[in-house]
Amino acid sequence: MELPQIPAYESAAMTEDLPPPSAPERSPLTRGLLAVLRAVITVFVVLDELLRPLYRPLLRRLAELRVMRRLEESVAALPPPLVLLALAVPFAIAEPLKLFGLVLFARGQFWPGLVVTAFAHLMSFVFVERIYHAGREKLLRYRWFAWIMGQVVRVRDSVLARVRATAAYGLVMRTRDAVRHWWRTMLA
Repeated sequence: MELPQIPAYESAAMTEDLPPPSAPERSPLTRGLLAVLRAVITVFVVLDELLRPLYRPLLRRLAELRVMRRLEESVAALPPPLVLLALAVPFAIAEPLKLFGLVLFARGQFWPGLVVTAFAHLMSFVFVERIYHAGREKLLRYRWFAWIMGQVVRVRDSVLARVRATAAYGLVMRTRDAVRHWWRTMLA
């Protein structure tokens, strides 16, 4: 899912010449839970980035369908609580299915795992992505939702920056560019 760049909330202390307040000390439990949350988000971000080139053209085509435009118009017309509910229902189905697909892979059940994972991602792409896109402005009115999305964007950007700084990433990008150049010359 492509996530928006969400501006951080500015406090009154940041706009004046006062030093920013220090962050409260977090308990070990809170730090541990935040570390687990970051790890889960990191896994999803990496998987999303790996799969994005495969689903981006499909997503563009689906967005052009009349039924998808009507879905987006309907979602955009809803009040914020119903937009949140419209997003929560398919999300609550798709995300556990993705984990279940991974469990099937881990158990050695490749084809069932592939089918479940593909279905869950397709559901995310078709419903969750389009509903989020249509209702994003209303969803970001909820401070807690904006905070969560801000954390997702921050972790995503951090993970991607680390990955893009590796030699392996550079090799993959050079190989991709070489293959694209070769393909274009073959078609010409």
